[in-house]
Amino acid sequence: MRWMRVILVLLLPFSFLLQQGTCSASTEQEHTCLPSSCGKISKISYPFRLKDDPIHCGDSRYELSCANNVTTLYLYSAKYHVQSINYNNFTIRLVDPGVQQDNCSSLPRYFLSRSDFCDTYEYEEKYCKDPYQVAVEGSSRFEHIVYLNCSHQVTNNPKYVNTSSCLNLNSKSKGYYIYAMAGDLIAQDFQVGCHVKLVTPTSWSGLQRNQVFSYDVMHKALVYGFEISWFHLPCKNLCGDPDDCSFNFTTEKLQCYRFCHNFWGGDPGDRFCGKIYICQYYFDLLTLNVSTCTLVKKFNSRIFLISIKSLLF
Repeated sequence: MRWMRVILVLLLPFSFLLQQGTCSASTEQEHTCLPSSCGKISKISYPFRLKDDPIHCGDSRYELSCANNVTTLYLYSAKYHVQSINYNNFTIRLVDPGVQQDNCSSLPRYFLSRSDFCDTYEYEEKYCKDPYQVAVEGSSRFEHIVYLNCSHQVTNNPKYVNTSSCLNLNSKSKGYYIYAMAGDLIAQDFQVGCHVKLVTPTSWSGLQRNQVFSYDVMHKALVYGFEISWFHLPCKNLCGDPDDCSFNFTTEKLQCYRFCHNFWGGDPGDRFCGKIYICQYYFDLLTLNVSTCTLVKKFNSRIFLISIKSLLF
């Protein structure tokens, strides 16, 4: 039994070495590759890359294109214009190329909804292989704008926003009306004679789900675009598994809580959560005096060896 305890303790530092090795690869890549730029998007860096960048720079799953000083990203076989990249909260903002800022009659070219992203249904990385997610730690600003074709005018549901000032140029003469709705379309909102024409996302903060807006406001939301995240990748690089990672929205920092959350059952919000907590719990289980292990923010090999010595002798 004593030797089994020793083996368990000896295995402990290797988990940290593996984790640190995963992180160092991306860190080294960030420092050896100079940032790229295209049009208004500057400082394009890991995990993103442009097609002409050196082969070892960035991650091929996050490759961007540059044409006529416009940065584009291909998402589910559709091409979107990149508006900004936020490396602090791991989000990239995109706009459908069909949307024109000064033309409210312009419509998105592509049908895209939250259901296209696998993290909507399954968070675990082994089941969800998409490079992009719509949520960070369950928080998402990914809202829908739904376009509907109706064979008649809808007057009994204020969620149906009249688009006649922009879109019904010839539709009335053709016998149908186009409406837009902010938020998700639920069963009670369906009208007889109406069908969904298009679903498109937005992350504009001025648009809140299921509230009534003018179509001008909805067009502003389309011009702003929508945000998606690559949150799983830095979590995997730092913690080994996105399931063992959390994002602090206040400090905009990632935190690993592998053992205290998933293994020991501790609270990830606890001030001792993480590597500090591991140290304390391991030595409690091995019936060592906790005082042999100083509570530190990072794994300390000297303390570890002192503890092993006290166990063997």
